[in-house]
Amino acid sequence: METKDLIKKVRKIEIKTKRLTSDLFTGQYSSAFKGKGMVFSEVRKYVPGDDVRDIDWNVTAKLSEPYVKIFEEERELTMILMVDASSSNLFGSNYKYKKDLLVEICAVLAFSAMQNNDKVGVLFFTDRNELYIPPKKGKKHILRIIRELINFKPSSSKTNISNACSYINKIVKKKSIIFLLSDFIDDDYFKSLNLLSNKHDLNGIRIYDSFESSIPDIGLALFWDTENQKYQWVDTSSDLVIKKLKNHFYKNHSYFNNSFMKSGSSFVNIATNESYIVKLLELFKNK
Repeated sequence: METKDLIKKVRKIEIKTKRLTSDLFTGQYSSAFKGKGMVFSEVRKYVPGDDVRDIDWNVTAKLSEPYVKIFEEERELTMILMVDASSSNLFGSNYKYKKDLLVEICAVLAFSAMQNNDKVGVLFFTDRNELYIPPKKGKKHILRIIRELINFKPSSSKTNISNACSYINKIVKKKSIIFLLSDFIDDDYFKSLNLLSNKHDLNGIRIYDSFESSIPDIGLALFWDTENQKYQWVDTSSDLVIKKLKNHFYKNHSYFNNSFMKSGSSFVNIATNESYIVKLLELFKNK
């Protein structure tokens, strides 16, 4: 993508997602993800009803009248976006590719974090750890992340979620809010996922296309397998073939749901033809 077109696309996403975060998500995000503790803020005069355990005896002795310590939530948090950059996300049968939806959701989450003065970092992964951008604050940093989300070119086309989870668990020492965004066309990642959720506030966002769950009868059709990089003929009029494809879809769907449920992590499934706004608000409220 040329620089001019990239800037235009980044700006379009910024305008759309910043409006959403201002109108809808900031309050919900702040409520869903709490700070890590209470820190001292100031002292003020004691008023009836204050907890006597909060009296600052040093200040009280100096001023000869009772003062209490005021504490506030330590708000600053770190968000890590784990973004599946594998080729299966370049599929879409309706209004947008899975990747397009993924980019918008990441932008909304990043701007929500920015408005709460939180740091944001990103890991792009396939079956390798492609690119890690360490957490930082500020609009300039968020816009860099969005540019990478739009224009990043991975070196591999396949997926390994377990490998990505293990990597983040090693390099991110401080407890963070982690969003793992993928179509989750993978298996055998529960163990690594569970270890990650024991250390961090893990949230799974599975993005899929409705075509994958309900394939229409269009006869013999030629499909491009994005991850294996080859064409395949599929007889969509065959009940046996359709059953096999649906079983594969629901196997991944079930494994995703069960893995996040067992690990005690939050999760949501979002189709490319439905409102991600409703689903994200649902995720935040459930927390």
